[in-house]
Amino acid sequence: MFQKILIANRGEIALSIIRVCKEMGIKTVAVYSTADRDSLHVRFADEAVCIGPPSSSLSYLSIPSIIAAAEVTNSNAIHPGYGFLSENEKFASICEEYGIKFIGPSATVISKMGDKSTAKESMRRAGVPTVPGSDGLLESVEAGIHLANEIGFPVLLKATAGGGGKGIKLVYTPDEFQQKWTEARKEALAFFGNDGLYLEKYIEEPRHIEIQIVADQYGKVIHLSERDCSIQRRHQKLVEEAPSPFMTDELRQKMAEEAIKGVTFIGYEGVGTMEFLVDKHRNFYFMEMNTRIQVEYPATEAVTGFNLLRTQIEIAAGRPLNLPSVYPQGHAIEVRINAEDPFNNFRPSPGKITHLHLPGGRGVTIASHIYAGYMVPSNYDAMIAKLIVRAGTRVGAIARMKRALEEFIVEGIQTTIPFHLALMDNEQFQQGNFTTQFLETFDFSQLKYPE
Repeated sequence: MFQKILIANRGEIALSIIRVCKEMGIKTVAVYSTADRDSLHVRFADEAVCIGPPSSSLSYLSIPSIIAAAEVTNSNAIHPGYGFLSENEKFASICEEYGIKFIGPSATVISKMGDKSTAKESMRRAGVPTVPGSDGLLESVEAGIHLANEIGFPVLLKATAGGGGKGIKLVYTPDEFQQKWTEARKEALAFFGNDGLYLEKYIEEPRHIEIQIVADQYGKVIHLSERDCSIQRRHQKLVEEAPSPFMTDELRQKMAEEAIKGVTFIGYEGVGTMEFLVDKHRNFYFMEMNTRIQVEYPATEAVTGFNLLRTQIEIAAGRPLNLPSVYPQGHAIEVRINAEDPFNNFRPSPGKITHLHLPGGRGVTIASHIYAGYMVPSNYDAMIAKLIVRAGTRVGAIARMKRALEEFIVEGIQTTIPFHLALMDNEQFQQGNFTTQFLETFDFSQLKYPE
């Protein structure tokens, strides 16, 4: 087992990894930017190293700074968390060069799955159902229009290096293809430094359902069932639940089998997620793979009893999996509490938290790095907490989530709590009747300011 792990991340996920490491008897090293000097992950790690100014590109995305921090602290492994460098092929490769274990898949596997176009081709060769679309990158507007006419409009233009909903444009007709092409390439270049685009058939009324998988170094792969991540805003997930209210036993088995087939084909190691679009007829198509731990992993832990962060570390250390695939027991819902103003189109709301009260009680879990007096920086993702509830049924989980949200008090900044409260009261959500377009028709007039 590792003696010391450096956590190449910040906020909630860094704190969660530190807690697991402490329980395993592993020393931890936090890295931080000057904007995060007062963050809890810095306080609770055994050691902490400042790696740069607030800008991510000069701190949490600076590979030389992170490798240097690992070397000076004699860390023999790096846990990348999610976001930042967690799916960076170059970072994984450099860790290997320096004899530092990257807690995740190899650089070779990341290269196969990190790029969405390459990932789709890999899964097509594995025999996993994929969304009809281009074989690799589009070479021109003309080629894109020709293919779109073949598979049928509407289609999506998607950045091959994309993520977080950036570089995606919906095209309904050939006449608007040129404009959307230009917009997508410009956005992709600005966010990812890569303007390559591929094309996919637009799946109407889709659900976003993902299968959690775990694979050891010896070829054993298991699944931990599914999560439904269909409640999204601009392709960014806001709510996740396990199991999916749309799922049937037959569909769960089929999707899990295809997910295992796909990761076995590429020789995957570690924790990962196979993401699928599922249409209203329950046909499913591979969309992408996240070769890392995901934000929503606690929802799966809540209904399986599985410790995913601990398992990640154990697999990286060479321990074999001795567990079967796990099916959900009960129901879990996770909501992301963001420092955003839902009354003003989710405008970012950084600033000082003047008062904080966290909910508790049976079946309620908080994953967060905030505290009263904490200054929420404007430099990073707006998520400040995850609220996870578990109950015996979905109805019970919704009721528990509503109660917990009513107890969750954050003053000094605006948060997405009012949105989540309104969602729990929404009849369509309560019935499990929603798709990824749910928020396009959501009545935001239902939102109420906290009393």
